[in-house]
Amino acid sequence: MIFKKFLAENLKTLIYALIIAVIIRSFLIQPFYIPSSSMEPNLLVGDRLFVTKYTYGYSKHSFPFSPPIFNGRFLFSTPRHGDVVVFKTPSDNRTDYIKRLIGLPGDEIQFIDGDVYLNDNQILKTILSKDENLFCGNKKISVKTFEEKLPNGKTYNASYSNNFTYKNSDKFIIPEDHYFFLGDNRDCSKDSRFLSEVGYVHKDNLVGKAQFLFFSSDKKKGSMFEFWKWAKVIRFDRFLKKIK
Repeated sequence: MIFKKFLAENLKTLIYALIIAVIIRSFLIQPFYIPSSSMEPNLLVGDRLFVTKYTYGYSKHSFPFSPPIFNGRFLFSTPRHGDVVVFKTPSDNRTDYIKRLIGLPGDEIQFIDGDVYLNDNQILKTILSKDENLFCGNKKISVKTFEEKLPNGKTYNASYSNNFTYKNSDKFIIPEDHYFFLGDNRDCSKDSRFLSEVGYVHKDNLVGKAQFLFFSSDKKKGSMFEFWKWAKVIRFDRFLKKIK
């Protein structure tokens, strides 16, 4: 009898804890892991970050497994140029992508000789380094890194391969209620430039805004299970770093 009561109380506590966790994850913040190098140099493979769910309001994708409980988005707030956003990729409405928002509804985006033009104005670039190496998958590529400045004053770093793989394009005209995203590692990112794979992202597919890192580790230097390597594996300098 005592054991059954003990079991029931612990089960009840576990259920309450799960409910609270789901509420926090759905309405407040959710942790995400960076699995690829498409947002280098700003986000590294192994970074773990918090995304706020309330920043852009809520859709079915705000909740675990995207249940079809309602259509549209409520308490919607418009994203801003330069935000780093997690969204469900339109090709399957399941996979989480994290990219930088470059185009709002009605904007026109074009690549000319490797430069990005927003509404016929070149995005301002200031060179930071002419020759450094970033990862693209498992290989390193030689890049130039620039500070880019958007018309709203937002600045961030973006890297371009010294051998441009994406140099020129037609104009991308962003449809109503859709957004255009780019990876900061410009020549190693599958993003809105590739219309059949990602393309324009509907506002209902937005999951939240990336805010800050809470942990980071470099698996190339060892496993987290090898505690004697933690001094090399854990990137302590990235803890609680705000995402620009």
